[in-house]
Amino acid sequence: MDGLTELFDAARAAQKRAYAPYSKFRVGAALRAASGAIYSGCNVENAAFPSGVCAETGAISQMILAGETKIVEMLVVSEGVTLVTPCGGCRQRINEFARPNTKIYSADPRGVKATYDFSNLLPHAFGPEHIDQNEDIAREPT
Repeated sequence: MDGLTELFDAARAAQKRAYAPYSKFRVGAALRAASGAIYSGCNVENAAFPSGVCAETGAISQMILAGETKIVEMLVVSEGVTLVTPCGGCRQRINEFARPNTKIYSADPRGVKATYDFSNLLPHAFGPEHIDQNEDIAREPT
């Protein structure tokens, strides 16, 4: 089984477990960490809509729980007419653990339909390097 098939299968399995009683919009995500391990997540809705959790966030949480911090690639799968890419909040979360050239795959139940370099999904991203830089500025004597 090739690496992309493994990611797709993990994301589809997660999608089937999604808790989406309100929108009926089930999303699954799977990422490959630097170790080669795959972590997956599904969306979990809540009656108070802003309190839900995205599939990508769940996968990232699983990765962190396992002690890893580097996303090598990620796949997001959903059903519907339009392909889904990570939302703005998830793009920022992915940015914390990915590189600009990290591949993000967008899939429907039949397979991968689009591939993006992460930097194209979140150009001019705000990341840890900005905080480190600002700390240096804050320490300079006036």
